[in-house]
Amino acid sequence: MRRRSRIDDKLEKLSVSDALRAVRFAEVVLLVMDAQNRFEEQDLRLADLVEREGRALVLAVNKWDLVERAPSAIGKLRETADHLLPQVRGAPVVAISGLMGEGIDRLIGAIEKAYATWNKRIPTSALNRWFEQATRNNPPPAVSGRRLKLNYVTQTKARPPSFVVFCSRADAVPQSYLRYLTNTLREAFDLPGTPVRITLREKANPFAHKAKRKS
Repeated sequence: MRRRSRIDDKLEKLSVSDALRAVRFAEVVLLVMDAQNRFEEQDLRLADLVEREGRALVLAVNKWDLVERAPSAIGKLRETADHLLPQVRGAPVVAISGLMGEGIDRLIGAIEKAYATWNKRIPTSALNRWFEQATRNNPPPAVSGRRLKLNYVTQTKARPPSFVVFCSRADAVPQSYLRYLTNTLREAFDLPGTPVRITLREKANPFAHKAKRKS
C-alpha cells in the first residue's frame, strides 16, 4: 500500500507539473470538467492557476449527455462558476458531449471570444469616462481623516488587459476598493472570464524638488 501511495503521489506531481507547463505556454486555457463531478477541488485549483498566470479561461462541462437537462441547468452552472471563481467572473461555461459531438461549435465560439477579450484594448476616452463615473458613484474612502485621491487611469497592455491607476497614496487604497474598480471595469467593457490587472501607482509631486531646496 505504501508503494502504491508513493506511485500515486509521483503521478499526481507529474500531472500538476504538466498542467503548470501547459498553462504558462497557453493563451486560452480550456478547463474540462466531468458533468457528474464538476467543480471539484482540483478544478478550482487549476482555474485559480490560470487566473494567476494571466490566461483567458473557458470552462467545458463534458458528458452532458449523462445528466438530466433541466431548462435552467446551464444558468445554474454559470451561477456556480461565478460563485466559486469570482476572480474570473463571467468565464464562459459550455456544456458538451465528446462522445455525441454536442456543443463543439459553441465551444469553439467561446474560445474565440475569450481570445478576443484577452487581447482587448479600451479607447482612452471610454476608459476615462468609466473611471470618472466609477469614482463618482463610489468615492475612494478616507484614511486617517484624509480622503484618498485617484487621479486617472491608463491601460498599459493587453494579454491580459492591464491598467494603472495613479493616485495619492497607493499603499492606503483598500483591497475592497480595488475589487470594486476591477468588477465595474469588467462589467463596463465586457471582459468576462479573463484576468483584469489593476496596479496602483503614486503620482509624482511636481513641487517635491522645490520643497527639498527650501529645506
